[in-house]
Amino acid sequence: MTGRAVVLGGGGVLGIAWEIGVLAGLAARGVDLREADLVVGTSAGALVGAQLAAGLDLEQLYAGQLAPPVAGERAPKASPLGIVRMMWHLSRSRTPQEYGARMGRIALAARTATEDERRVEVARWLGDVREWPAKRLVVTAVDAESGEPADFDAGSGVALLDAVCAGMAGPGLRPPVTIGRRRYIDGGIRSPANVHLAAGYDRVVVVAPVTRGGGVVPGVERQIAELGDGVRVALVAPDPVSWREVTGRSLANLLDPARRPAAARHGRSMDVGETVAAVWHT
Repeated sequence: MTGRAVVLGGGGVLGIAWEIGVLAGLAARGVDLREADLVVGTSAGALVGAQLAAGLDLEQLYAGQLAPPVAGERAPKASPLGIVRMMWHLSRSRTPQEYGARMGRIALAARTATEDERRVEVARWLGDVREWPAKRLVVTAVDAESGEPADFDAGSGVALLDAVCAGMAGPGLRPPVTIGRRRYIDGGIRSPANVHLAAGYDRVVVVAPVTRGGGVVPGVERQIAELGDGVRVALVAPDPVSWREVTGRSLANLLDPARRPAAARHGRSMDVGETVAAVWHT
């Protein structure tokens, strides 16, 4: 298969803002990733991917990320202990499915906002996007009980809002999402970006706030290498030093809406236009 794919990775609330900043900055430089034949969205990228595939105005999306948090918008509480538990389970899982099931048990036992409350929030973030776009969009998730991967698209019979909520359901932070008789959690449990789903496309742009894997979770660079020879790939990822100035030293800050404008500006400032254009316009 030939064609162009965009892969958008996870990174919390700040990941959403940073990715939109990157996309808006590229479009301003003549590289419009809305022209993609395939969009893959993981976690934060599920939301941004739906907006990108629907062809929304990137400048308007960027302006929205610069606005202050809306009334009542707060970051869910992410404790250092929760992060330690996640790393502990990762180090002891022998397969990706085992790790997914471990994270699913944490998610199912956690006290979070309700599914209905989360749907209202994500629907507000999606804006006018209510139906699956004509362009192919794949949203990644994980079955909370079995740990098996789940990929939702227009042919899956799943509502777009449900798919995006499931794909963004961080264990212990957001409620698992009920679809049919199953419950689903964040696709970032499988991989920071799930680049493997772009296999078969010969030009791939990966926009990933987080690239590192660990244990049974493959990192972004490894998955890019596995796409094979002849595939042209551009990876856009933040410089760790300058990104830490935006996020601070705690991973919990990735969920802080007050830091969103700084993350969006950081993304827009990325000097990657020529690198991405060399892949996109070939």
